[in-house]
Amino acid sequence: MKGVSVKKIVEKMNLKVLNPEIDIRNRKVTTAEVNRPALQLAGYFDYFDKNRIEIVGKVENTYMQKLQREEKLELFEKFFSHHVPCVIFSRDLEPEPDLIRIATEHDTPVLSTDYGTSAFMAELIYYLGEALAPCISIHGVLVDVYGEGLLIMGESGIGKSEAALELIRRGHRLVSDDVVEIRKINKHTLVGTAPDITRYFIELRGVGIIDVKTLFGVECVKEKQNIDLVIKLEDWKKENEYDRLGLEEEYTEFLGNKVVCHSLPIRPGRNLAVICESAAVNHRQKKMGYNAAKELYRRVQENLQKPDDEEEE
Repeated sequence: MKGVSVKKIVEKMNLKVLNPEIDIRNRKVTTAEVNRPALQLAGYFDYFDKNRIEIVGKVENTYMQKLQREEKLELFEKFFSHHVPCVIFSRDLEPEPDLIRIATEHDTPVLSTDYGTSAFMAELIYYLGEALAPCISIHGVLVDVYGEGLLIMGESGIGKSEAALELIRRGHRLVSDDVVEIRKINKHTLVGTAPDITRYFIELRGVGIIDVKTLFGVECVKEKQNIDLVIKLEDWKKENEYDRLGLEEEYTEFLGNKVVCHSLPIRPGRNLAVICESAAVNHRQKKMGYNAAKELYRRVQENLQKPDDEEEE
């Protein structure tokens, strides 16, 4: 089962480990959902999901402090017997020595952060949601063009990397070349990244490997980008019918999410970088409520509906 190690969460969220004798490298978190143990502190453990990270804030900590020591010991034993991935205290709260001792006996890490409880939970859930999101790898190039994530796809050797290189020279940013890892963050959002081993590199046939970050500077690369638009490059075929108006959107699907897709025929003399820029800006206009194809259609319809005498005048 896919999971994120507690050690990685500690490093990412800058947490303090309060019982460092526990090995946190092999402890895995498998769900992005977290829990504040309110009912559990009252002794109600029905439907308790032991796979969630437990967050203890000021309210929970104050409640525990008011309990008698015998009640606390019984509560801690019952709570940590479920072997939750870890317990995190927010606001730099200091857990009681009995809690740390019993947690250590049950091999459960106790962590601490100076963040406020709500802010920390929101950041942690976002990070876990991204790290645990369903992921696929596809062959293509991902570029940030005017803030729009443009995924260029097509057969090997058709010119994807060359188009990306020209876009980079025009001031846009490379996310990934050749292999794009796509993660489904939610039902509306797909995020693309590059594998660690190929990040910031482009392969150009006849030239070799180019390090974009070194050659063009850090302003020309980006670690991740939402995928907003797909352009599929294909060889021009005279007998094929190509969309010339764009009144109806076409889509492609990744991990159950639909993304607007344009099929772009390749022919000598076509400037792919300019076409990609135009497609990205046009897509952005549509998201803002303006559709050039529909505007042209409206004008044509209005012109056809004019009376004959009005046309003569």
